[in-house]
This record gives sequence, C-alpha cells and structure tokens, in this order.
Amino acid sequence: MARVYVERRELPAELLRLLDATPAAAECTPPLDIIETDDAVEAILDIPGVPKSSIEIVFSRNVLLLAGQELPSVCEHGDAAFHIAERSFGRFARAINVEGAFDAGRATATLTNGELRVVLPRLAERRGGQLRIAIQTPR
Repeated sequence: MARVYVERRELPAELLRLLDATPAAAECTPPLDIIETDDAVEAILDIPGVPKSSIEIVFSRNVLLLAGQELPSVCEHGDAAFHIAERSFGRFARAINVEGAFDAGRATATLTNGELRVVLPRLAERRGGQLRIAIQTPR
C-alpha cells in the first residue's frame, strides 16, 4: 500500500534537508496519481512546462520523493489586470511512502508532454520461501 505524505515534518531527515536546500518564494502541489500492481508502484505527476533539469527524484527509506520547481509564465501585458489566476507555480514536493521491497536500481523515470512517470519495480517476496545454499569446497 502506498501513502502520500501531506505534512513535511513526517518526512525522513535526509529528505527534509534536500527540500530545505532549495528555498522558493511560493509552493504548488501538482496533481499526482499512484498506481500499484503486483509488479511495481507507479507515480504519475502532471508538471507541464517544467524542464527535467529542475526535477529531483529520490528513493530513500521506502519514500519516493518527487521535487522540483515550476517557474511562472511571463505575462506579456505589463499593465494588465488578472481576472482569474488559477495556474500555480513555485517549488513542489510530493512524497510517497511505499510498503514492501523495491529494486531501486531498476527504477525508471520519464517526462513526456508534461507528465512525469516514475516506476519502482517490486522485488520478489523471499520471506518464508526456500533458498538453497551451496556448500563451497575449501581451497
């Protein structure tokens, strides 16, 4: 089962330090989907206009952290008044706590048309199973 962290204070200390290293004037919360199967956990984050160079993905202590910064778009009309301003910008961080064993070395991340997709493959369950250990011949 996957759980999204809502409160920053719940994050492990090393992930909090990563977030605090790059302060921003504003924060935003891009929409997130989490898909869990027998083979993997997949996180999908909508971040249109965010270049991959400003995205950081870290997996530590069963927490997947997706962080980055979305810059505001430039308004070409310096003297215009906004009637509606719904698009958000600023620093973002989404943290997902996942249960189980994962092969972080085989994790993948793609950014296509503003959609960030991170796949964490599961490791096969080994508890309770038999593991044969070969006897080595001494030299």
